[in-house]
Parts: sequence; structure tokens; C-alpha cells
Amino acid sequence: MTLIIGLLAILFLILTGVVISKTQQLIKGVKGEIEEKEYNSLNKSNNLNAIGLFIFWIISVIGVIWSFFDARKDFLPEASSVHGKETDYWFWLSMAVIMAAFFVVNTLLFYFPMKYKFDKNRKATFYPHNNNLEVIWTIVPALIMAGLVFTGLRVWNKVMADAPEDAEVIEIMGRQFAWAVRYPGVDDNKLGNYDFRLMDDAAGNNFGIDFTDQNSFDDFTNGTEMHIPKGKPVNLKIRARDVLHSVFIPHMRVKMDAVPGMPTKFWFVADKSTEDMRKELGNPDFNYEIACTEVCGRSHFGMKLIMIVDEPADYEKWKKEQKPFLTLNPDFLSKVPENLKARALKYVESESASEVAAVTDVTE
Repeated sequence: MTLIIGLLAILFLILTGVVISKTQQLIKGVKGEIEEKEYNSLNKSNNLNAIGLFIFWIISVIGVIWSFFDARKDFLPEASSVHGKETDYWFWLSMAVIMAAFFVVNTLLFYFPMKYKFDKNRKATFYPHNNNLEVIWTIVPALIMAGLVFTGLRVWNKVMADAPEDAEVIEIMGRQFAWAVRYPGVDDNKLGNYDFRLMDDAAGNNFGIDFTDQNSFDDFTNGTEMHIPKGKPVNLKIRARDVLHSVFIPHMRVKMDAVPGMPTKFWFVADKSTEDMRKELGNPDFNYEIACTEVCGRSHFGMKLIMIVDEPADYEKWKKEQKPFLTLNPDFLSKVPENLKARALKYVESESASEVAAVTDVTE
């Protein structure tokens, strides 16, 4: 390594000497002090530099275009959500506008050294200012950028607006290093309240579900996968238990931070079921995935959750098959106020309800 650094240092010194020598020749040429022999040598060097620069630019353009088409196989497929398709359209339009400007400007930058290289028979024109040019290259980019910004803002406002009233409300909670999901039960289709002070992992209430709210009685949870219906608005209620996380569903073009103490939301409409995507990609093992895109600790990389997009009928059938949290955890019947216990008992199996009632009587 030391030898390589030494050789590079020597090469740098040699090239520096060459540049200084050529610069001195150029200064002489500008002052009109250059001899014909020196001029021919300098002109040859300028031609080689100018042509080399432009060849470098052409090779760079070819490389950029090649790398784009070579990487396309790794791009995400067409968005599987309604808003995602619109997002993709404006993204690629913005990229086209930016790349067009990039190629035009850089082509001129690499072309001008070749066209306007030193010529002892040519004098530079003094051209300090042009109001018309200033107006054109200020207003045109400003109008283009304003158009891109306002169209993007329109899409953003649409996505971040309140979800439709008939949206399927689902709560997703991040914690190191997993996602958990809570659904409203089929009886009331409403999520019950929660309170962070009620979170108790040892007892199983990691969501902090508040059983003083009767809407909580039929809620059910899932920590292994999320199901959503195809073609129906889904309103994700997002929160975090410990540190900053971020809900990312790449195929749906959904991304929203999960912030401790500050609930967030994101609503979307999935228009391709899991089975649709498996057929489209020719991959029977394909699954949508929810990942965390905010570095949240040592095992951040493994914070993933499978998401299954069902046909509406299949989704409703799946919901009916799920058991409420209260059914699976009958001990929490003791957290229900006396005036609501009669309603809560229907979600607790008879034997468990009797045991809980007996324990409650003894405690009292």
C-alpha cells in the first residue's frame, strides 16, 4: 500500500509539472508572445484535451444509459395501490425532466472546450450581461420546478387527506424489533381505545388495550401477518412503543414514520391481491412485506411483517375466523367495568368466564 501511495504521489507531481508548463504556454499565447513552434505544440495538446473530454462525456452517457437498463430488472414492479400508480407517474416525469436538463447542460459543458479552445487568431468578445437571457434562464426553470412541486403537492394532499368513512381501520404498532397489528372486530367494526399506561407484556396486553371502552371487546390482534382487503380503502393507524420506526410497504408505495407518543396515519387502496401479484410475477411464493425503514437498533434489519391482500369476501371470512383478544385472554375480564361486564361476557368462553367471575368475587 505504501508503494502504491508513493507511485501515485510521483505521478501527481509529474502531472502537476505538465499542467504548469502548459499553463505558461497558454499565458504566453494570450499575451501574443508565443512562437509558431510552441503554438503548434499547444494547439495539438488543446485539441487532444478537448476531444478527450468530449469522448469521456459520450462514454459516460453510454454508461449511464446502460446502467439504467441493466438495473431495471431490480426495480419494483408496477405499484399495487391506486395512489402508488399516480406517485410513480409523477416520479418518472420528474426524473425525465431533470435528466433532460442534465444531459443538455453537460453536453454543452463538454462541447464548449472543444469549440472554443485557444486560437491565437480569435479574440474573446466582452459580453458582461444580457437581461433577456437572465429572464429566460430564471423564469423557465422556475416554471418547470413550480409545476413539479405543485403537482406533487396535489398528490400528497390527496394521500394525506382524511380516509373515506367506509375505510377499513387497522392499527399497526412498532416496537424493537417487530410489528403488531390490531383489528376492529366484526361486531362493531370499531377499534377500541388504548392507553400506554396499560401496556403489560407479561400479562399479554402489549397494545395497552383499554377495556373500559366497549369497542375493545371484539378487537383482535395478530403479530405474524397483516391482512387487508383488495379494492377497499385501508386506514392504517400507526404508532410506536419505544423508539422511532417507519412503516414501509414498497409495493404499495406506502411509507410513514411510527413516532413514540405521536400517532400517525396513512390510507391507501390496494388494487392487486397477493394472488394477482403471484400470477403477474410468475412467482407462487411472492408475498407483500412490511419493513421498518428507520434504523431502530441492532436487529432493525429483521423487523419485517408479511402482508396478505385478500379478495373482499376472503378478507371478511378471515376476520370472522379470528378470536377476539378478550376471548384468548379471559383474565382481562376483570378490567371491564361492572356495568359493561354483561356485554363483555359474550366474548369469553363460559368456563373461563366462570373462573374469572369466581376470582373477582373472592378478590372483592
